[in-house]
Amino acid sequence: MLQKNSSTIPISSYKRTKIIATVGPSTSSYQAIYSLIAEGANGIRLNFSHGTHEERQQQVQWIRQASKELLKPVAIIQDLQGPKIRLGDFDGVIEVKAGQSLVLSHNANFKLSGEVPIQFDLSKKVKRGERIYIYDGKVRSTVTSVIDGKIHIRIENDGLLIKRKGINLPDTDFNGDVITAKDRADLVFGSTLDIDYVAQSFVQSADDVRELRKILSNLNMKAKVMVKFETKAAIDNMEEIVAETDSLMVARGDLAYEVLPEAVPTIQSQLIGLCRRYAKPVIVATQMLFSMTTAAEPTRAELSDIANAVMAGADCLMLSDETASGNYPIEAIKIMKRTILYSESHIYQRVEYPEYVNRTRQAIISRSIVDLAEDIEATAIVAETKSGATAQQLASKRTRKPIIAVTSDERTYQQLAIVYGIKSFVRPVDRFAATKLTDWLLKQKILAKGDVVVTASGKYPGVVGTTDTIKVRLLE
Repeated sequence: MLQKNSSTIPISSYKRTKIIATVGPSTSSYQAIYSLIAEGANGIRLNFSHGTHEERQQQVQWIRQASKELLKPVAIIQDLQGPKIRLGDFDGVIEVKAGQSLVLSHNANFKLSGEVPIQFDLSKKVKRGERIYIYDGKVRSTVTSVIDGKIHIRIENDGLLIKRKGINLPDTDFNGDVITAKDRADLVFGSTLDIDYVAQSFVQSADDVRELRKILSNLNMKAKVMVKFETKAAIDNMEEIVAETDSLMVARGDLAYEVLPEAVPTIQSQLIGLCRRYAKPVIVATQMLFSMTTAAEPTRAELSDIANAVMAGADCLMLSDETASGNYPIEAIKIMKRTILYSESHIYQRVEYPEYVNRTRQAIISRSIVDLAEDIEATAIVAETKSGATAQQLASKRTRKPIIAVTSDERTYQQLAIVYGIKSFVRPVDRFAATKLTDWLLKQKILAKGDVVVTASGKYPGVVGTTDTIKVRLLE
């Protein structure tokens, strides 16, 4: 059944914190994707660790079809696998004991040699004294030596090893090798699709981000970079990476194994604050409604997690297994949306302006626009933007005022879908684009007579960085 399209929803009903849903076996159909978007998803994540290129091509077509039917912008995220290190194949389960010595070797045959196989040759990366966590941190070990391509480790606790389980290396420097051959092939394929963001896995430094930018440029991809914070090295280089990327995801799953698990909430808060300072969208991800992969109702702790992320000022919250392989994907979206809306309306606390990291004209004008809208109790802000930068600057102030962005660029229209508080519209280049859109919103009853609107525009429409005019308009 068709739902009311998003372009005619009253402005008071907009949620400010956006939702990203991951498509997987549970939602790999047009109807499922349509329902995810109709019920509240603003972005769709395609996890390139799984699935085929043919499946991804079909899913992109379904997403764009649903987006057009619902008149709702949707950001598509290509999530690269990165150097995901795993154990190799072996029969049965290997029981290990604290104090035991073990050997890890690339593509070893455990039955013949007694060496545990790994899928990536780590012998060129790890050093003596570094930690190796296996099976989601369930088995902890330390490297004692690396000899002839074989990694000798000392097991720190009793546990079990199961084939193909993941490995985390919090102390290991991958020295720029975070973009794998598989990632490069996936990017070549992604360049043929309508992709808005590329999520980069296991980033360790700003150089990794610059390397991805170079690849995207060579492929003529207009997608923005989304760094996934999931390594200890990334935390050590936090501000440099935030400054270099276009957007950021707090990937709390692997991050918990790279740093102390109890440090993750504090790191999440730090990253949200940094992203606001730099006007970069920030996504909180992993296990937000994990119990709903098998249960129809969430835990109270999960609802608190969502509410706390909303209060902290995250742009977007992401569902992974919940919508990819869970039993209740649509219900998870509905519950997350309800929790966001309730949190925003009942426990919203205006977060003070972040410390400036630059004094650009665009940043100062954006702050003035928000201050003016707050002081005169405007109903909304309507801003013209070419690249989306002005809209992101406005959003970084975390105003309660809805931000209506009008752009002539289809890619910007979609990319802004996951930015805090923004509802984007695409319109042709026009000196009066903001005024004309405001008139249309009034005609559609999204705005009403008597509403006060602050508009931001530029003398040269369609040109990046030319916002220089602020107007206050009483709708009649």
